[in-house]
Amino acid sequence: MSQEPDPELVELALADAERLTPEISRLESDLQVALIPPDPLDNRDTIVEIRAGTGGDEAALFAADLLRMYQRYAESRGWFIETVSLSEGKVGGVKDAVFKVKGESAYGRLRYESGVHRVQRVPATEAQGRIHTSAATVAILPEAEELDVSIDESDLKVDVFRSSGPGGQSVNTTDSAVRITHLPTGVVVQCQDQKSQLQNKIKAMDVLRARLLDRIVAEQEAERARERRSMVGTGDRSAKIRTYNFPQNRVTDHRINFTTHRLEEVLQGDLDEIIDRLRAAYLEERHGE
Repeated sequence: MSQEPDPELVELALADAERLTPEISRLESDLQVALIPPDPLDNRDTIVEIRAGTGGDEAALFAADLLRMYQRYAESRGWFIETVSLSEGKVGGVKDAVFKVKGESAYGRLRYESGVHRVQRVPATEAQGRIHTSAATVAILPEAEELDVSIDESDLKVDVFRSSGPGGQSVNTTDSAVRITHLPTGVVVQCQDQKSQLQNKIKAMDVLRARLLDRIVAEQEAERARERRSMVGTGDRSAKIRTYNFPQNRVTDHRINFTTHRLEEVLQGDLDEIIDRLRAAYLEERHGE
């Protein structure tokens, strides 16, 4: 069309060519990503573990913030949350929390949240107005089915103890809480959220299977092994994947060098922009392999 004698038609054709050329590149890139086989684990439900790391009470308060963030994100996507265990700290903080998220692509969306999250802010207890840095760890595990992991009952050490904290009228009256140790690996899980010992054992076994499946997949696939090695770390401030900086109203994901100044919205569960960018980077890396 750009060779036509009509100058107006030529102008329109050249404008369309200029507009469509970058669109072709984008669509070709999207097509390459779409051709990558999906990870079969992406459609699984997931188990989320949050633990306060470095920073004392402030770390526990930040862990509580992360817990609320993921709960609100799950609600925004219509997912269902089921608490497995919750250990509360002082002044409204959370020492550790384990919960299951059920819904479409729950693991596929949340898997990129695994790692050490760091917060920089002035704690309410800080009289001098100094900024403190603390951290919390997040681990995202794909829910395992019984066929995925074979567990021999003889490899389990099951302890029961009295619940403490939330859990209903039976708290502090019966030995309903359950702790399970998988002897070959040393993995320990516990659940005290339910009133009955049987219900707590069922939930604890779900978490145990998820952790063991994560180990198996990590050993079999180099890609997953890289993810798992960087997943939790030590909870130290330096081993971070994301920083939440309150004075600058900033959230930075260090894996993809992405920064947004929408801190409050992110903590309210508006995670799609960050997760979409992380997912795109992950798929691009897979395509490169």
